[in-house]
Amino acid sequence: MTRNTHDDVVLEAQNLSKHFPLRGIGAKGAVHAVDDLNLALRSGQVLALVGESGSGKSTVARLLARLYTQTSGTVLLRGEPVTAKRGKAFRAYSRRAQMIFQDPFASLNPVHTVRYVLTRAVRIHDPRLKGPELEDALSALLTRVQLTPERFVDKFPHELSGGQRQRVVIARALAAHPEVLLADEPISMLDVSIRVGILNLLKDLRDRLGIAILYITHDIASARYFADTTYVMYAGRIVESGDSESVTQMPAHPYTQLLVRSAPDPENLARTARTGANGEPPNMVTPPAGCRFHPRCPFATELCKTTPKLLTIAPGREVACWGYAAAVPGALDGVPEGVAVPDLGSAAAPVEVSGVPR
Repeated sequence: MTRNTHDDVVLEAQNLSKHFPLRGIGAKGAVHAVDDLNLALRSGQVLALVGESGSGKSTVARLLARLYTQTSGTVLLRGEPVTAKRGKAFRAYSRRAQMIFQDPFASLNPVHTVRYVLTRAVRIHDPRLKGPELEDALSALLTRVQLTPERFVDKFPHELSGGQRQRVVIARALAAHPEVLLADEPISMLDVSIRVGILNLLKDLRDRLGIAILYITHDIASARYFADTTYVMYAGRIVESGDSESVTQMPAHPYTQLLVRSAPDPENLARTARTGANGEPPNMVTPPAGCRFHPRCPFATELCKTTPKLLTIAPGREVACWGYAAAVPGALDGVPEGVAVPDLGSAAAPVEVSGVPR
């Protein structure tokens, strides 16, 4: 199904939060998995959500897929609030927003053939299809994900490679003719040699069908290759966002800099080891006050124990770091005089406010 690729918002999260109450005898508190998240998925564009394990990325995908119910905030589909949880309302929503899970080995029932998997997906969303029309639909789905129908339609999952299984999973998602694909680390379980093929397939679907894609990954290098926009997430909060080229080549937040420098560089292994940060991710039951990265940040001051706003440092770029407050008009309003502002020094990204470099 071909769509016009407009730069319009399809799926949006506004101030989205998810806290998981602790369970057990005498347990109190909650895991703050996601806090105050805002993002928008647009037709024909890929938004990458990047962060280390435990940062809340997969929780975001499940919130947008309505597999979890948010603690607070709103999910909007084409500007309308989404409240579906189950039944017909959930089925109608899932027809428009489909999820691709991380593990293609667990996503397919081992006792069912590809024909059964895709037929069930097609019939759920279009029960009238039968006979030759159904066969044509199955062939079209497999062809779209670059699998030969005659060769693969009657195979079982154990007869497929990891990349072929993931292509079948993508075909199953496309059976609903979705407007949004929520891809939760779709290549992390695959061999390195076939990861690019899956990303190229998703890029082709984005370009030909105008589908909005949320691409969740811990690999910031693949975000640069694949995504139009990149959001960086740490301990349940967005710390930086912008176009993928800028975020990956000129990272602004100290945590983004840590991610970029942690990527192995065969030509300079000594440099990749010097990140400047230490410690471990925080306990999300009692997350640190203020910037949640400040216990690990080499530039932190007392001001960092106060939650920073997302500051616009260039057109389309935002960063939640007090280190840029002095360069952004109004960012220090309300901050007492004499309070030390973090000095990022040469680690700071260029700031351009109202078209004027600073």
